[in-house]
Amino acid sequence: MTKYQAVGVGNAIVDVISQSDDGFLSRMGIDKGVMQLIEGDRAEYLYEEMENRTQMPGGSVANTIAGLGAMGLKTALIGRVRDDELGQYYAQSLFAAGTDFVNAPVAGGELPTSRSMIFVSPDGERSMNTYLGISTELGPEDVPDDVAGNAGLLFLEGYLFDKPKGKEAFLAAARACRAGGGKAGISLSDPFCVDRHRDDFRKMVTELDYVFGNEHEWKSLYQTEDLGAALEQAATGNRLIVCTRSGHDVVVVQGDETVSVPVQEVTPVDATGAGDQFAAGFLYGIATGRSLEVSGRMGCIAAAEVIGHYGARPEADVKAMFRAEGLI
Repeated sequence: MTKYQAVGVGNAIVDVISQSDDGFLSRMGIDKGVMQLIEGDRAEYLYEEMENRTQMPGGSVANTIAGLGAMGLKTALIGRVRDDELGQYYAQSLFAAGTDFVNAPVAGGELPTSRSMIFVSPDGERSMNTYLGISTELGPEDVPDDVAGNAGLLFLEGYLFDKPKGKEAFLAAARACRAGGGKAGISLSDPFCVDRHRDDFRKMVTELDYVFGNEHEWKSLYQTEDLGAALEQAATGNRLIVCTRSGHDVVVVQGDETVSVPVQEVTPVDATGAGDQFAAGFLYGIATGRSLEVSGRMGCIAAAEVIGHYGARPEADVKAMFRAEGLI
């Protein structure tokens, strides 16, 4: 039976990245800097309109888990792809990067493998147009108890809340993990996702060990402009609460301890994956017994690395970067 240091449950999405200017976004009717869910015909149209394409395996929590795998942790992803060209590519490339994809591609599924068309502007902003495809069918039957139940850390993706089966998969995985002595947590994913599922998220937060979100997501969750008040509500019961604030200090709260981690401002080449890799760096710290402050610094280093190039996964040896900073 494999013991995993970190396991993710999330959308398995192939990212298709293209450079584009604001004029192109306007012509295509794309809202700049946000993630939009789109239908299959719109996905095909945008794909055809891309002037240059780079393809890589993605998905928010999948990016985090792949980052942890690249740092040397034993990792796995629970997700759903179809047995088509993109699905086979996804499973193989994740494994090649050091993370087990524990669900076999689904043969004969009606929906294709999920994909996201990401348009990167000259200022580094990314505009994501995501067709969820077969990921929307992820359910509790896709959660192997021996994987979730043997996870030191389990990381759940808020986007999966958009489907009832996704919520059930979450609960099955979280309960198996905690029953096995592991810690389960979630990424709030985005403010619109929080708006759609506020009551469910508030309940879920109380049942988990750690939660990641940015300031907009935390304010949305508790319907307040007072970030401190929102984090205070979230942190009851010694829960670990992490709040990123674009370009500003990261705030980490656990029990009576509040840590502010300074962020070194970096001009982004591509902001895709910044939050995902921050979570990877932070969770690496937690998994290896580091303090909240050191874990926060690790998160900032990992985020700074990924926004320095195209794509949502690290290209440099992030663990070597931690070593250079004296963190390990």
